[in-house]
Parts: sequence; structure tokens; C-alpha cells
Amino acid sequence: MPKYVLALDQGTTSSRAILFDRAGAACALAQKEFRQHFPQPGWVEHDANEIWQTQLEVARQALASAGTTAAEVAAIGITNQRETTVVWDRRTGAPIHRAIVWQDRRTTHLCDALKSSGHDQSIRDKTGLVLDAYFSATKLNWLLDNVEGAREKVLAGDLVFGTIDCWLIWNLTGGASHVTDISNASRTMLFNIHTCEWDEELLSLLDIPRSVLPEVQGNSGIFGETDPALLNGAIPVAGVAGDQQAALFGQMCTDPGTLKNTYGTGCFMMLNTGSEPKPSANNLLTTIAWKIGDQVSYALEGSVFIGGAVVQWLRDGLGLIKSSSDVETLANSVEDNGGVYLVPAFAGLGAPHWDPLARGTMVGLTRGSTAGHVARAALESIAFQSADVMQAMRADAGIEIAELRVDGGATANDTLMQFQADVLGLPIIRPHVTETTALGAAYLAGLAVGFWPDVATLRRQWQTERVFKPKMQADRVQALKHNWQRALDRSRSWLE
Repeated sequence: MPKYVLALDQGTTSSRAILFDRAGAACALAQKEFRQHFPQPGWVEHDANEIWQTQLEVARQALASAGTTAAEVAAIGITNQRETTVVWDRRTGAPIHRAIVWQDRRTTHLCDALKSSGHDQSIRDKTGLVLDAYFSATKLNWLLDNVEGAREKVLAGDLVFGTIDCWLIWNLTGGASHVTDISNASRTMLFNIHTCEWDEELLSLLDIPRSVLPEVQGNSGIFGETDPALLNGAIPVAGVAGDQQAALFGQMCTDPGTLKNTYGTGCFMMLNTGSEPKPSANNLLTTIAWKIGDQVSYALEGSVFIGGAVVQWLRDGLGLIKSSSDVETLANSVEDNGGVYLVPAFAGLGAPHWDPLARGTMVGLTRGSTAGHVARAALESIAFQSADVMQAMRADAGIEIAELRVDGGATANDTLMQFQADVLGLPIIRPHVTETTALGAAYLAGLAVGFWPDVATLRRQWQTERVFKPKMQADRVQALKHNWQRALDRSRSWLE
């Protein structure tokens, strides 16, 4: 009997692999960071081959560290940074350009032109998304228009497009499967979330041939088998979901009204809204959560572009800390933020503001301001941005939200979690297993091959590790949020 499911968690800054056992416990973990490329201000790229090589390397490391082999792995689940766009040669498998990352803003002007032509509402109606450079469609258009020879090759049927899940599946299966899942497809701005098909009108609008697109499947099922040479055995790839949808599933937010926030490079709040897509009146996204069997579930999502990445900036950009875990100690070296507010709009503002022209701003500095105040302001910015999304989500959902389940690397920071509880006025529930993104992908894969019998079994495995309850006085919370909004206003529309 197989003992494990292997989750491949391909994120924005690192590739990870985690082996989960039947109890949902992580038995082995391997992680490797890869390079970030910033060729111009606002441009962010990854080397797709480096992503593949690091992902394969950590998969092998995880198996070796657990002392196991492919024969003991029931299935592979994949979860990935969404929207990041890769185009490669169908015959050679070679990318035609570095991957354009979800954070990249180079297509803002194309989005503005589409808005000026009156296409924003029809795009929103079909896809549930706001018209923004965040999504894959305009990135794909840019690659086809700006890489020499790409238009000719794509018209000849020689190029294929995929988000990172699709790129990994292609490589894992030795080029046998050009397929994506419905959650990643719903983030391309080319997929109709009502018909659950690629939308011909949107393809025509963006000048994208249908032949370049992958086949779309549900989230729990067989996507292909790994080339036996890669992991010393063939393993079915049986579960795939974009990182936030995978985290929602891993948190067992399977009932309408349940909510999670993932604190990764960005912050991503997602609310399960059930079997019908719910339009947003407050600049949130309507997206597909997952499809299991014939049942599609939908969600509302608010995306904060810079969450944990602000801590990386303190480390790599400013040199204030040596490792990301040092930020909590530095932030706790002061009693409060000392009046300092940092708006990390390094790539514009995401939900609910959607201001691509905003840029990072720090206000309230005095001669008495220290590195500790800057570190505290950075941590607080993560919580303030998430609170802005929560306010919009409450207004859209029209239901009372009782708690927020949290996951991601930054949830290990107790100071941040307590501050988040304070500014939201809600209990923050940190689960025993915080690797919920990888866990969700593992669950989807394990369900497909019978490693776990049903969702009810998975629900019984979910456990709370700690609850953070609001403690701060209401007037203090209001003052902090008021000053945050003032700082936010100063970051808006900075680029002219």
C-alpha cells in the first residue's frame, strides 16, 4: 500500500516539495529558492527552466529525506503561483522567453487601452476578474507580440502557453500532457467561469489563437503520469489547484461562508460562496474555487500584491535583518509603530483598490524613528491591507463572518497574527498544519486515487493549533486604521 502523497508547491520565490502521510502530517520537506529577475521597473520575470529544475530537485530531496521511493507514493498534487505566464516550443519544450510573473506590470497600458475601449465590464462579467495586468491574458499577448518570430510560430501551431501548473505537468509527463486545471484557467482572464470554457470573444479581443491553450480539467483526477526516469518510477499526477484555491481546500473551507487568508509573498483572502458565482460590488474577484466530479464551487477573493515580500525587502533591499524570521524580534524592540506607516505598493495596489500607478510610501518618519519602527510598520502593513480586503468581503458576502483561518509562512509570526486579530476584530485561527497550500494539493490528488476516501475524512483531520483573539481597545484600532488610510492615500496614483 502506498504510504504518501507528494505535493509540489511551486511558489513565487521558491519551489517546495512535501510528503504527506494518511493522517495529513508532513513527513518530509525540501525547499529551494530561485532567482527573481527585474529587467525594468515594474517588470518581474522568472526563468521557467530554473523553476522546473528546482521543483524536480526538491521532489527528489523530499523522497530521499523520507527514505522512500516512487513506489510508495500514491499520487502527486501540484499547487502553484497563479497567473505567471510561460510560452514554450511544442516540439523542443524550450521557453521562448522568461516567464512573466503575476506581479509584473508591463501590460498596464494595454489594460488601460482595453478599458478605454469599453471592454472592462464584459471581461468582468465573463471571467469574474477586474481588467488588470495581474492576469495572464495580457502577458500572453505581450509575449506573442514582442518575442521575435512568436506570432509566426504560434500561427503555425508550434507554440503552447501555460501557467506554472501546466508547465510542470508538461515536464513531469515528458511533454505528453498539455493540460491545466479549472482554478488556474479561471485566473487567465480568458476563461468563462459560467460556461467553464475558454471564451472565443476574449481570445479574439486579445489576439490569442485557441491552439496555444491547454486542455482544462477538474481539480481532482488524473492529469498524466510522470516520466519514470525523473523519480525512478511512474506516479500519477492526480490533483492540481492554484495556490489560493489549494489553501482554501487545505483549510477545509468547503462550506459556503468559510474563509481563509494566506500570508505568502502576497496575501490572499478567499471566501467559499458555494455553487453559484457571486459578483463583487467592491472590487473583489469572483473565481472558481474547484471542480470535484461534476460540482463546481466558487469563491470571492481579494489579492494583496505585497505581503511577506515586504519582509524580504527589509532583508534584501534595506539590509535591516539577516533572515526573515528576525523581523519579529526587531519589530518587538519598540512598543508601537511610533507613528510610522509603510504602504508597500511596490507593484501597485491590489484589491480592493486596484491602482497600478500606486507606489511604495513611508510616512510619519521623525529623527526618533528606528529600524524597529520600520519593521513594525512593515508587519502592520500586511495586516492593514488584509483588513481592507476583509471590509470589502463582508460588504459583498452579506453574511456575518465568525472567524478567519490563516496559513502561510508569515503566520508563524505571533506579533503579526495578534495585530491582525486586533485590526479585524475577529478570532484568527492558526491550524496545526500551516502547510495548507501543499496539503490542499495533496488532498485533491489523494481523493482522486482513493488514498483518502472522502472529504469528511479530511475534515476530521483538520486541527487548530492556536487562536488569537482581539485584545486592542476599539478607539486605538480606529486611530491606527485612520492613519493607515491617510498613508494609503499618499501612495495612490504616484506614477503619472
